[in-house]
Amino acid sequence: MDYIHFIGVASGHIASILTMVAYLLRDILWLRFLTILSCFAGIAFLTIVPPKGPLWQPIWWNVVFAIINIVQIAIIIKERTGIHFTEEEKELHETLFKKFAPFEFMKLMRIAEWRQVAPGEIVTTEGQKLDEVMMIYNGLLAVEVKGEKKAELQDGHFIGELSFISGGVATATVRAIEPTRYIAWPKKEIDRLLTRNPSMHIAMQGMLTVDLSKKLTRRAPSFTAKLPVILSRKAK
Repeated sequence: MDYIHFIGVASGHIASILTMVAYLLRDILWLRFLTILSCFAGIAFLTIVPPKGPLWQPIWWNVVFAIINIVQIAIIIKERTGIHFTEEEKELHETLFKKFAPFEFMKLMRIAEWRQVAPGEIVTTEGQKLDEVMMIYNGLLAVEVKGEKKAELQDGHFIGELSFISGGVATATVRAIEPTRYIAWPKKEIDRLLTRNPSMHIAMQGMLTVDLSKKLTRRAPSFTAKLPVILSRKAK
């Protein structure tokens, strides 16, 4: 009897430890898996330890929680194993977006739109509201401020990242120098997606910050020092 009681008490500690570890994980699949184990350990504790017999109400709630997480795990596994990238998407994921898990990158691409511009076409206009954040896949664009060319953007560079981070209007006119293919994400859609997925938010903010810092170092070094403040405001 003492041995069984010891198992019950140990199960209670194990349930708490598993829950604590689950809270520390970023991967939702492992979080749910540990939550299920915690539920089972909690059921063992609630069955063995109470002196007047099993506490059925919390036991059944733990069963419900376990079932919910089992169903969610099945959905997540189905999503992750059903991922099929195009050659372009595969190239992007293996290079620029390698910090994204495959299923995260697929979510990002589902809300994206591929576009093509010819030489001379304008992508953004200085001072106008910008509702998208974009990234060049292939081509060459010119950055113009007050009609003067300030820089050129090539493959892998973002467009509108400062507007996305700070919430302001376009800071420059971006015009195609040669045929250019790029990806556009609606601000509202990508903001909603990143809010629901903290790990994606961290990865995307890292990419945008690095790209923006490189541009600011060339164009406006004095503004670089203000970047952490802008990012902190965006995070809030």
